[in-house]
Amino acid sequence: MTDLTRLNAAETAATIAKGEASAVEVAQAHLDRIGAVDEKVHAFLHVDTEGALKAAKAVDDKRAAGEELGPLAGVPLALKDIFTTKGVPTTVGSKILEGWIPPYDATLTTRLREAGIVILGKTNMDEFAMGSSTENSAYGPTGNPWDLTRIPGGSGGGSAAALASFQAPLAIGTDTGGSIRQPAAVTGTVGVKPTYGAVSRYGMVAFSSSLDQGGPCARTVLDAALLHEVIAGYDPLDSTSIDAPVPAVVEAARNGNVKGLRVGVVKEFGGEGYQAGVMERFNDAIELLREQGAEIVELSCPSFTYALAAYYLIAPSEASSNLARFDGLRYGLRAGDDGTRSAEDVTALTREAGFGPEVKRRIMLGTYALSSGYYDAYYGSAQKVRTLITRDFETAFGKVDVIISPTTPTTAFPIGDRVDDPLAMYLTDLCTIPANLAGNSAMSVPCGLAPEDGLPVGLQIIAPAMADDRLYRVGAAVEAGFTARWGHPLLEEAPTL
Repeated sequence: MTDLTRLNAAETAATIAKGEASAVEVAQAHLDRIGAVDEKVHAFLHVDTEGALKAAKAVDDKRAAGEELGPLAGVPLALKDIFTTKGVPTTVGSKILEGWIPPYDATLTTRLREAGIVILGKTNMDEFAMGSSTENSAYGPTGNPWDLTRIPGGSGGGSAAALASFQAPLAIGTDTGGSIRQPAAVTGTVGVKPTYGAVSRYGMVAFSSSLDQGGPCARTVLDAALLHEVIAGYDPLDSTSIDAPVPAVVEAARNGNVKGLRVGVVKEFGGEGYQAGVMERFNDAIELLREQGAEIVELSCPSFTYALAAYYLIAPSEASSNLARFDGLRYGLRAGDDGTRSAEDVTALTREAGFGPEVKRRIMLGTYALSSGYYDAYYGSAQKVRTLITRDFETAFGKVDVIISPTTPTTAFPIGDRVDDPLAMYLTDLCTIPANLAGNSAMSVPCGLAPEDGLPVGLQIIAPAMADDRLYRVGAAVEAGFTARWGHPLLEEAPTL
């Protein structure tokens, strides 16, 4: 029998629909795979064996009864532990929410369940999505399946690692400054940050409310599009939700024709700090698109130079406000409550015990940036830079249809290599942050292995807001072109765990 864990999501759905395997058999195969390899990878924080098999059986029962099912019914999925799941722990990778069982589902979780997608469990992540390596998780780091001594990216490294280690064919991540795309790049998978407001944030634990965006993670562009179609769409429970039709992403992923498309290359996405092998693979992608009929246009977006600095003022400022709710009084961890201390003391002790170093660092940065006398100089100035970045994108998209760049300046670095150097860690998101600040849609798709270390390189594709379909059109072209060149999908070169 075919190894069910090696099928992509579209193939898995077809296998179930044809009756070649039941949804329960598919779920059990992936649960067995998790049991066999996740002790090494540590992609999951919680595996919901009972819930997954129950959901899979419900799909089989509906199919047997002749009910109409969605295109991904019965397909397993790994869910980033930032979305609330009724009756299942949601920790956000933090000790402050250890053991918390939400009483409700996030809108995204509800849509997954309604589509018949089988949620296997919750994946590891940097605490409160603050990080680029999944080393900031209070529950220990996740390993990159290509080399377990290296990081799988962050903050959504658990979801990406689950895909690359064949523990799930689909996953969900969130992207505040690159936390879907960056893990996808370093694990050889596909990750998409939809347009801001295209996927509901209701029930997603907030880090930076004007930047956070949930999105699909998969092993192929088509799989990501199928999942995107399930989770996107207007939600009245989210005040930032866009009330507009979801772009035709699945049709675009099946198309992949880039003839005549204008593809922009921004000179600010390159130069010092970029690994030679990453730039070599990026240049290969440019040539591949040119061969397929795309027009390559060189661009300059000067304000992108300031994106990293602006982000690390805006995001911590919003985090300092959002995380004020974790006070030890209403839910989650409570420390020092022995009956002799004031509420203020309990809150201080709880936050000291519950938050990790990176979360504390960002809360302090944000509180300082918002403080009296510094607001205009720091937070206010950062918002002005954000406006300039948005204008640079608007000018660029007047000349081109999409923009491409390396997703990350380097391949996956060793675990522990940058833990004591926050600035070096922050530079990992150099290419991804501008799209978050402007609210544009963006994707990372594999474009080969770096010759220096044999590790995956990602190509970033950026499109205007609500033009998410362009990502899938270009992503499908890149995927098809490179697969034809390699003779197989990139993940076939990944070491077997």
